[in-house]
Amino acid sequence: MFLYAFGLVLLFLVFRWLRGLKRVPNKCEKFVYITGCDSGFGNLLARHLDEKGFRVIAGCYTEKGEDELKKICTDKLTTLHLDVSDHEKISIAADTIKTLVGQRGLWAVVNNAGVSVPTAPNDWLLIEDFRHILDVNLYGVIDVTLSVLPLIKRAKGRVVNMSSISGRISPTMGVYSISKYGVEAFNDSLRRNMAPFGVKVLCIEPGFFKTAVTDSSALQRNFEKMWERLPQDVKDEYGADYLDRLNDVMREKYCKALDPDLMKVVKCMEHAVAAVHPQTRYSPGWDAKFFWLPLSYMPTFISDAFFLRNAVKPKVSFL
Repeated sequence: MFLYAFGLVLLFLVFRWLRGLKRVPNKCEKFVYITGCDSGFGNLLARHLDEKGFRVIAGCYTEKGEDELKKICTDKLTTLHLDVSDHEKISIAADTIKTLVGQRGLWAVVNNAGVSVPTAPNDWLLIEDFRHILDVNLYGVIDVTLSVLPLIKRAKGRVVNMSSISGRISPTMGVYSISKYGVEAFNDSLRRNMAPFGVKVLCIEPGFFKTAVTDSSALQRNFEKMWERLPQDVKDEYGADYLDRLNDVMREKYCKALDPDLMKVVKCMEHAVAAVHPQTRYSPGWDAKFFWLPLSYMPTFISDAFFLRNAVKPKVSFL
């Protein structure tokens, strides 16, 4: 019975792999709009799709990001100045894209732009801290998508949303996770909404990779800034050495867990854009596949026990 079940699973995986090999034709006529192309996954994807022959429209937050992409890529690539938390700039970018693509429509939008700070235990944060991350990671995804959705429908194209394994299971510091849970919900509802129009909506859920979003130095500076503004009674609850203990854990565990091979994610993003039969969800990274996803399906008391056992405890902890 076990061998029979194993054989069926293996057969399904081989079938899915073979089915996923076929790529869409006429790539040179297909426009792909990518946000967050200054660095990391977005930058690599823009360069990768440009090499594959797609007409890339790269949204960059900085002029430096635009200039560097133009130097590296072919003249088929177009850059746009884009702040995904600014509705007016999103609208301007959408108007430019509408002129570029014409009647062909937009083949794909890849919502990659994201931030991870400010972040800290929830009782360290102000509502403005939550609002900043949601403006970029969630409302930005929704706003960019809606701005070009008519063009996607015209091309019967794709919406590719960058979520995270933190959109499936939330650690103790949940601002980033809150935004990614929202992306997951938007992705699911949009996928079902767009299916009758021939539009595919895909989701990328990476594990922990070494990017600007997971940069340990930036996160440590963030924690120090959050700590400095705390009232004394909260500092007393956590203990004077809490920040040092937190930074030690960052260096000893978090940094070592980051995967430096960003192409694992980029290849999934490329497949979502270019495959005739893309997967609904991608989970690049061995940690995502074999640890975080299984943990997300465990009973809550198990995942709680794992996070609490490995968390840095406040001085007043009863655990």
